[in-house]
Parts: sequence; C-alpha cells; structure tokens
Amino acid sequence: MMLDSKSKHYLHCCLFVSFIFLFEILSGGLKFDKSVYEINPWVRYGYLGASLLYFLRFIAFLSLPQVLFNFIGLTLYNAFPDKVILKGSPLLAPFVCFRVVTRGDFPHLVKTNVNRNKNKCIDAGLENFLIQVVTDKPIGLEQDKRVQEIVVPTTYRTKTGALFKARALQYCLEDDVNILNDTDWLVHLDEETILTENSVRGILNFVMDGKHQFGQGLITYANEEVVNWITTLADTFRVTDDMGKLKFQFRMFHKPLFSWKGSFVVTQVGAERAVSFDNGIDGSIAEDCFFAMRAYEKGYSFNFIEGEMWEKSPFTLWDFIQQRKRWLQGIFLVVHSKQIPFKNKILLAISCYSWMTMPLSLSNLVLASRYPIPCNPLVDFFCAFIGAVNMYMFIFGVIKSFTIYRIGLARFMLCLVAAFFVIPFNMVIENIAVIWGVFGRKHAFYVVNKNLKPAVVI
Repeated sequence: MMLDSKSKHYLHCCLFVSFIFLFEILSGGLKFDKSVYEINPWVRYGYLGASLLYFLRFIAFLSLPQVLFNFIGLTLYNAFPDKVILKGSPLLAPFVCFRVVTRGDFPHLVKTNVNRNKNKCIDAGLENFLIQVVTDKPIGLEQDKRVQEIVVPTTYRTKTGALFKARALQYCLEDDVNILNDTDWLVHLDEETILTENSVRGILNFVMDGKHQFGQGLITYANEEVVNWITTLADTFRVTDDMGKLKFQFRMFHKPLFSWKGSFVVTQVGAERAVSFDNGIDGSIAEDCFFAMRAYEKGYSFNFIEGEMWEKSPFTLWDFIQQRKRWLQGIFLVVHSKQIPFKNKILLAISCYSWMTMPLSLSNLVLASRYPIPCNPLVDFFCAFIGAVNMYMFIFGVIKSFTIYRIGLARFMLCLVAAFFVIPFNMVIENIAVIWGVFGRKHAFYVVNKNLKPAVVI
C-alpha cells in the first residue's frame, strides 16, 4: 500500500523524535546516573583543565541555532510534498531567463544540459523563457530564440574589481548587455544543474505569485548515475539542510538568516540589478552568500520554492575538500565584511564560527567520556540534541535522495547503513577543510570538476 505524503511526514517525525530520544539516553544527554554531579572538576582537573573542558563543552552551542532551524523545518512543514500543481496558466507567466555561468572548460556538458533543460521547460508548459549561458570561453552553442551564449570579454572589469563568477554575473547586468526587463525573472543554475518538471512548476508558481523578489528550492545529488558514492552520501546532509533550515527561514521569516546556495536561485531582474554582484574581491569567493546578505540588508523578501533540481556531488575527495574550503573562506569574508551591517549577519556569523570551531567541538566526543564534568541538565540535553539532529540529517537525506522504487529495498537499506559510516569520513574531511580554510589563502576560487567520469564502484 502506498502512503500519502502526510502519512510519510508523520512517520518521519516519529522516527526523528524517537532517534533523538534514543540518542539522548545512549549518549548521556538524559542522565539517570547522578554520580557525575559529585565530581568537583576544579579539584580533579585543576582550574586550567576544568576551564578548558567547560569551554569546549559550550563552544558546541554555536551550532544550536541552525540545529533548531533544521529541527523545526523538518517537522513543521511536510517533508514529502506531493507533485507540484500549477496555480495558473504558463501562458500568463512573466518572462523567465535561466542563466548558467561557466568557465567554458566543459562545452559538451553545458551543451547537453542546455538541451535537456530546454526540453524540460517545454514539457512543463513554459512558453516565455530563454536559456542564457554566460561563459569565459566560447562554447559554440547552437543559438535560437530560446538559447543565447554570452562570452564575457577578457577586458571587462567591474567598478569594484569583482572576480570569478561574480564578475560574469555582473557583466550580464550591465546596461549595454542586459536584454531583460526589471519585471522579468532570472533562474541561476550551475553548469551541471538539471531541471525537473516539478521545479519548473514551482518556479512558475513563485513568479506568478509575485509576492517575493527572491526564492530558492531543494537540490538533490543522487539522481541518475552516482559517480562517487562517498561524496554523494556525504552530500545527503545538504539535502536535509535545504528541507530544514533553508525552508524554515524562508517560509517563516522570508529572510536569508543563514544565507542560501548559489544554484536554484530565482530573482526578479530589477531586484538583482539593485543588489548587484559587484562587491569587490571579498564578495567574489562566496558571491551567492554576499548577494543574499546585501539583499537582506536592502529589505527584499525571500520564499521557498517547491520542486527539486538535480546536481552531482564532487567526483573526487580532493574536489570535495576544495569545495568546502572555498565555502568556508567565502562565508568568513562575508561575515567580516564592513559592507554588511552586523545585525543582518548575526546568525550567519554564529554558523560560520560553529563551522570554524568544529575540530574543537568534536573533541567532546572523546573528552566527555574520559573527563566528565558536571553540567546543568539542560546543557547535557542540548549537547546531545545537537549531535542527534546532525546525525539524523544524514538518514533523512538518504530517504529523500533515494527511493525503494528506484533502487530496490536491499540497496536502499545499504545506503541507510552506509550513511552512518560516511559520518566519520565527513567529520574528517570537514575538519581538513576547516583547518586549511582558516590558515590558507582566502581569495582563491577553486572550480569543482563536474564533467562526467566513470563511476566509482562499491
């Protein structure tokens, strides 16, 4: 018997709460043995040792805001929505431009995906649309009324010296290049992003509603051929993050409190031109994050878009590390930029520093058992709560990324088990990226290779 979406969501909520409760008991978040409270840490470990242990215990709370957002988002909103239904005729929808930015290193990949996405738009009933490919190197696309190639001149410089993807995006907004009206809409995609009919319908509903100037939706990474199972399973965490934190901040507050991603971004042209991607070198490493914070500062509103798009996880562990390093460094530059008021980046700053101090907070996994310290019961509870939610995000990400119908029950269960084994790997990789990101050069922009390679077989 097939379960409806609400039944699936209720089962997920029950599993989520049960998992947290079990984790609380097994990890000691809910203590029944009171002997730990008899320990005097200042005597046993000395003032320096006890102070360090308490510092490490409380530094883990930097991640509590985003953990709470993920928990509320995953339980408050239906995590298994039905097929997206159009709320109006596509013929009456405003003009939509799908903009792909690429260096031009993988022309075959771009050509293939442009053709796929164009056909998907037509299948979904979209009439008034254009696919723009913005590239540093000529690709040689077969251009027609629905496909346009824009080559960024090597001589082009922005007013503030923006580089990399931000430079290409800003070039398209220049008066002598832009062909769109302020009331038109842009959908930003990476070169490997694949549209689905649900995402196109979700975009149409969003732009026809017209209440918000910016929107974003879900991206999954385990569709069609899985090239690297390790990185794909690690990226299931990001899938859950979209369904939890991202969805909650946009549905409830309509603000990018924790920023957003750089793909499946929907913007109204006039609003994008007002915000601008010309934000100097500091706004060029994580240009998506800097843009979101600028838009937040200017008072624009955001919403979550139904439907999902498909992308690929990095094909190699080296690319995976480089990707995370760039994100960390880019967000760090945004947090420390004087161009953005602190009030607009408080939660982003807390999130950034929770990431940067991950090696310290993870030390509690060892120190808490070897060097126990008495804490308020709420402190113990929330420390375990943070760990439980973060672990469950891998489980839920697998459930959202794979289906029994597509891969079979045996492989589905194997993926669930494998997700647990990926967690330690993800911790190690993230810690390497953090240490490298903190001490490495901050203004480098590494481009992950998403040109399809032979699959890694496990």
